[in-house]
Amino acid sequence: MPNFHNTKLKKEVVLRDPVHEYIHIEDKVILDILKTKEFQRMRRIKQLGPIAYVFPGATHTRFEHNLGVYELTRRICNIFAKKYPSQRSGDGLWDDSNRLLVECAGLLHDIGHGPYSHTFEHLFGTNHEKIGQKIITDPSTEVNQVLQTVSPNFPGLVASVIAKTYPNPQVVKMISSQADADRMDYLQRDAYFTGVTYGKFDLSRILQEIRPYSEGICFTMAGMHAVEDYIVSRYQMYQQVYFHRVGRSMEVILQHLLERAKIIYKQGNLPVTPSLAKFLANDWTLDDYLKLDDGVMETNFSMWTKANDPILSDLAMRYLFRKPLASVCINQETKNLLPKLKDLIKQAGFDPNYYTDTNSAFDEPYDAYKPTGKNANSQIEIMQDDGQLIELSHLSPLVRSLNGTLQGDERFFFPKIMMSNSDEPQIFDPLYQKFQRYVKNGTLRYLRKPKK
Repeated sequence: MPNFHNTKLKKEVVLRDPVHEYIHIEDKVILDILKTKEFQRMRRIKQLGPIAYVFPGATHTRFEHNLGVYELTRRICNIFAKKYPSQRSGDGLWDDSNRLLVECAGLLHDIGHGPYSHTFEHLFGTNHEKIGQKIITDPSTEVNQVLQTVSPNFPGLVASVIAKTYPNPQVVKMISSQADADRMDYLQRDAYFTGVTYGKFDLSRILQEIRPYSEGICFTMAGMHAVEDYIVSRYQMYQQVYFHRVGRSMEVILQHLLERAKIIYKQGNLPVTPSLAKFLANDWTLDDYLKLDDGVMETNFSMWTKANDPILSDLAMRYLFRKPLASVCINQETKNLLPKLKDLIKQAGFDPNYYTDTNSAFDEPYDAYKPTGKNANSQIEIMQDDGQLIELSHLSPLVRSLNGTLQGDERFFFPKIMMSNSDEPQIFDPLYQKFQRYVKNGTLRYLRKPKK
């Protein structure tokens, strides 16, 4: 490792945090990163986007999540330096000269996220990880200028950790693996702010039993049940929070709203702020990207509620004022019914291109632990007393039972009015009654042919 220039603060800065109690800042470079405009921008980007429409408390931002990942990274470094310091090159233990690098990477791992990140990326072809690396390495950014004070090549090294190309796997896997500081923070933080108990696990025990080895990070046998608890917590959070049908419905509306805006913009008849206009025109720069946040997007949505285009106006109001679509579970067989249902929806006056969609929870950005199979992620290893490493699911029947299970569902989204059960006139309309006959207990089904 090169000899980094690292200035310690004369007095440690301590921030209050509802999840970790305290966040400790001991290095000037960490405090200076916090003060940059690129990092402060993350205060204006919600961590869970439309999920706040389901769980009202989930208005926490990427700012505090990044701070939380930094704090967990700092604590892990402290544990490794105390319990597992490297004695000689190649011994598989922790080289503490990596500390500042991994702490900065933990702090900056999500710096490239934009508003409604995954929906936005899908529509505009952006990639938050690549943009994050660009923010870190571009000399025009305040973040880069702060990192340059450590050493000229330090920004590139931080970016390489986030890109998973840095040669020390312990450094990479501390912030990017199946049991990393990133996941440990967002599960606990998301659980806290959504008000659910599913994401809570014994973090202190996990940190007590975490340890480095030559190829990354593992856990001792004494920590197996705490890690098992963490995996189950992840599973529950996906099912109850990240895959929530109403949250996914709001994502569908958001996606169709932006799709419609792109079309109307090309027609030259859309009020829009300059930074978002650059994306609708597919002619944007890093500076344009850094001007986007939730407030900018919602300002545009508010303007669009008065748009001349009735579809754009309606979708903007549905998103801003929480008017989700209804949905039903579908499978490979009942997907064949969708053209028929879309035709009924069209007859009811809704354009199926904007008021229907299929959405699979399996495609969500949040991933479950899958140690085997075609889409297997990196394994969680448990170290035995003799140093042997065994993958977690081989030791835990509970984790093994979750591996390979169908997690999440696929849903068909459509206007709620199609399932109206009020005294509105359409409840007696044969069109709506015909649609409703295909739905039972929240699932799409084939109609039984009458017996002769």
